[in-house]
Amino acid sequence: MPNISDYMTVKEAAAYLGVTPNTLRNWGAAGKISELRHPVNNYRLYRESDLNALLNQIEDQDTSRRKSDSLRRRKRK
Repeated sequence: MPNISDYMTVKEAAAYLGVTPNTLRNWGAAGKISELRHPVNNYRLYRESDLNALLNQIEDQDTSRRKSDSLRRRKRK
């Protein structure tokens, strides 16, 4: 059985990602991040590994976007 202390609350996870709690809830509803529920109070819980995976995905998209923008600028010259 997983240890509840291995998970973050909405507030903690939002601070970790640098977004608002409502943004995190919306991402969960859209399936962008996995949400678990506390067995007693049904609060949303997030694994740090899932949060890190989301951060890496965002970082990879940003890097790809910058490379693409750089190539477009070179073609225009």
